[in-house]
Amino acid sequence: MATIQGVQRVEGDITVPGDKSISHRAVMFSALAEGTTSIEGFLPGADCLSTISCFRKLGIAIEQDGDRVQVEGKGWYGLTEPADILDIGNSGTTIRLMMGILSTQPFHSVLIGDESIARRPMKRVTGPLRQMGADIAGRQNGEYTPLSLRGGKLTGIEYHSPVSSAQIKSAVLLAGLQAEGTTTLYEPEVSRDHTERMLRSFGVEVESFTGGVRVRGGQRLVSPGRIHVPGDISSAAFPLVAAAMLPDSRIIVRNVGINPTRSGIIDVLKEMGAGLMLHNERIVNGEPVADVEVAYSSLKGIEIGGEIIPRLIDEIPVIAVLATQAEGVTVIKDAAELKVKETNRIDTVVAELRKMGAHIEPTEDGMIIHGGTPLTGAVCDSHGDHRIGMAAAVAGLAAAGETTVLNAASIDVSFPGFFATLQQISE
Repeated sequence: MATIQGVQRVEGDITVPGDKSISHRAVMFSALAEGTTSIEGFLPGADCLSTISCFRKLGIAIEQDGDRVQVEGKGWYGLTEPADILDIGNSGTTIRLMMGILSTQPFHSVLIGDESIARRPMKRVTGPLRQMGADIAGRQNGEYTPLSLRGGKLTGIEYHSPVSSAQIKSAVLLAGLQAEGTTTLYEPEVSRDHTERMLRSFGVEVESFTGGVRVRGGQRLVSPGRIHVPGDISSAAFPLVAAAMLPDSRIIVRNVGINPTRSGIIDVLKEMGAGLMLHNERIVNGEPVADVEVAYSSLKGIEIGGEIIPRLIDEIPVIAVLATQAEGVTVIKDAAELKVKETNRIDTVVAELRKMGAHIEPTEDGMIIHGGTPLTGAVCDSHGDHRIGMAAAVAGLAAAGETTVLNAASIDVSFPGFFATLQQISE
C-alpha cells in the first residue's frame, strides 16, 4: 500500500529505470550469443529477474549487481535441459520469447507463471510455432500455462499475425533463426522493433519491410561485448504526464529510449498541447535515445486510434489520467489488446478513475474520457498490474486530498523506486 498527497505542481531533472523490453532481450540474446556480454542500465525489476532466473536454469552463468549484468554466452545450442520448471513469474515477454527459443532446443522444458499469466492467451504464439514444427502442449490445447515444449527441427513459414504484437513477432523470429529456410511474419501495424534492432547488433541479418519482417535460418549470434540499456519510455510517461497536467510544472527525464515504434506517448503529449522538447538526441546500440522535457500547457482532448495504438499500448492507463485534465473529450479506440494485459486494462482504468470522480466510459475497444474533471483522492487498487498502480498514483498527484494505492508492490515489476521518484518531483 502507498499513499499520495495531491500537489500543486511537479518539477525535477530525473532518470527512470532501464527499458524493460530491451533488458529482457539483452539477457536472452547474450545467453544465446558466443562470448561474454556486459549489460549496463539493466532493469532489476521482477519481470527481468525472471528472465535471468530462467537462463540460469538453462545452464548460463549470469552475474547481476543492480543495473549491471554480465552474461557468459554459450551459443545457440549451449543451453542445457533444465532440471526444474521454468517459472516466469508475471512476465509475458519472458514466456512468449522463451517459447520461440525453446522450440529450437533438442530437449524438454516446462514454462509456468503466476495467476495473471495463467489467464493470458498463449495460442497466439503456440499456433505459429506449431506450424513451424514445434511440439507444444498446455491447458486448453496450448492456450494457457503450464506449457510443455520439446524442441526440434523447425521449418520456416510465412505467418500473417492477426494482431500487432512484438511478443508474437519476436517468438516467431527467434524460432526462425534456427529453422530450415526463411521465416516471414506480416502484421497489421508495425509493433515495437527492439528484437530486430538488437539482433542486428549481435550480427544477425534481419530484413524489415513495409508490413513485416523476415529472417533466414541457420544464423548465429556474436556478442557485441557491451550493451547500454536506455531509460524506459513507458516508465518516463508517468512523471511526464504529471508535468503536462499540473500548472507551472516542468520535468526533464534523461537518457530515455525514443524508439519510433514506442514513442506514441510523445506524439500524444504534443497533440494534446503539452510543451515537449527532445534534447541531446543520439543512437545507442542501434536505439534512438534523448533527454525528454515536458512543461505544463493547456491541454485538449483528442482521438487516439489506428496505427499509433501499438506504439503506446502500455501508456494508455496514464494517457487516460491525462485526458481527465484536458479540455473536451478524448476517445481511445482500436485498443482491444488492453483486455489481455496483466488485467483487463479497459475495465480497471475505468473503475479506478471513476473512484476519483472521473467522467469516463468503457467501450468495446477502448474508452471515452470527458476532460476538465476535478479529481478527488480515493482508495484505489493496482489489481496486481504495475501500470494501473502507477496511473492511479499519478492521478493522485492531481487529486484533492489523499490517494491510497493498494497492492502497490506490483509497481516494482517495471519501476523500482517509483514512489521515491514521485516524492522527489513533488518537493
